[in-house]
Amino acid sequence: MRVAVTGATGNVGTSVLRALHADTAVEEVVGIARRRPTLVDPKVAWVQADVVRDDLVPHFRGADAVIHLAWLIQPARDRALTRAVNVDGSARVFRAAADAGVPALVYASSVGAYSPGPKHARVDESWPTEGIPSSFYARDKADVERLLDRFEAEHPEVRTVRLRPALTFKREAAAEIRRLFAGRLLPSRLVRPELIPLVPKLERLRFQALHSYDAGEAYRLATVGDARGAFNLAAEPVLDPDELGRLLGARPVRVPPAVLRGGASLAWKLRLSPTPPGWVDMARAVPLMDTARARTELGWEPRHGAGETLLELLDGLRERAGLQTPPLERNGDGKYPVPIP
Repeated sequence: MRVAVTGATGNVGTSVLRALHADTAVEEVVGIARRRPTLVDPKVAWVQADVVRDDLVPHFRGADAVIHLAWLIQPARDRALTRAVNVDGSARVFRAAADAGVPALVYASSVGAYSPGPKHARVDESWPTEGIPSSFYARDKADVERLLDRFEAEHPEVRTVRLRPALTFKREAAAEIRRLFAGRLLPSRLVRPELIPLVPKLERLRFQALHSYDAGEAYRLATVGDARGAFNLAAEPVLDPDELGRLLGARPVRVPPAVLRGGASLAWKLRLSPTPPGWVDMARAVPLMDTARARTELGWEPRHGAGETLLELLDGLRERAGLQTPPLERNGDGKYPVPIP
């Protein structure tokens, strides 16, 4: 089996390569990225290509499946660029997969694609995917869901799968996650549970998480199997203020939503944070997901708990952990190389 993977050098991409490497049914992986990494895998043939500019058909031709992971979170202040990669780039990937005659397409959607929903019940994959209006990430994910709806209608011959994971971490992604969400001002030596005395107890601050390795395994199962449609991915337990307090040995302190949102907005405006306040809105609005379909139809079961995954990320942030790919390198900048015309 030959599999092409866009965005193969990022947090989830490297975990997908890890899972595909271990599968004897997969003989070759075409790893597609904007910048060629130094990471070596005997199954991976690296291709330097951009989903916005380059002809992807030659790289997809002969593949049994395409896994589309390429996505930009930063630079969040450049919406023309992020939308060009996220939405227009996804449309180009889908068209190229059809033009190359690829029989299967697996797309990385997100919990962020969902419309606002409950926090004390779980929703299945039929919940609306209209996103959260104030979050550019959620809007882009929702727009690509609509692109994929049309693609499925126009290309029923292509087995199409969309995975909707919760927040996804691993230790080796710490350098990238730090750049994307915290910036360079976060002191590494302070990222210790014992130095976090308080956690905000905020209405609707209940979220799910997933280890990147478990996400990679879900993509493998979706690729080598015969599943179609959407699948929610998340590990247990749900992370709420009480659970976070238990994990970190910290005391939950009630914080009005307007205070947290206002602080995030001020930090964004003052350029102290690379993260726009829409991320706070998305975290509070998206529903909790029911993962029964992934467990029964994909045969997927996460091996890492949500709490241990979060602690692993904190350990990686403290140690400035990374991997030998441009997005995950300890000293990498994760920047797009040149402006899109």
